[in-house]
Amino acid sequence: MDKEKLVELAYKASKYSYSPYSHFKVGAALVTEDGSVFTGCNVENASYGATICAERTCALKAVSEGHKKIKMMVIVSDSNKFTYPCGICRQFLSEFMDNDGIIVVHDKDKGTKEYTLGELLPEAFVL
Repeated sequence: MDKEKLVELAYKASKYSYSPYSHFKVGAALVTEDGSVFTGCNVENASYGATICAERTCALKAVSEGHKKIKMMVIVSDSNKFTYPCGICRQFLSEFMDNDGIIVVHDKDKGTKEYTLGELLPEAFVL
């Protein structure tokens, strides 16, 4: 799966966002080590702590289907600007993505930027 296709899938997933509080629609798409693809969007809740980001939705779908090795994830939003994973998502992803796994963020005007998970989360908490 190429990066451009994942960007397209992430934008498609963002359309399903449930974001009545922030009005900030986020979508994510990932590819696993075996080439499987999963998408997800953010799902907000009146109890803000129960809100789940698009990145974790996407990863949870993969893990719940038995895919525990994420190779690459793309994150997009309706802001059309680079949207980075929050700290909780970075730590969550470190459970299922190696430090050299790729995180791609997209801006409609500026294209994509790529980072390794290790660049975005140096010294992750791991057991």
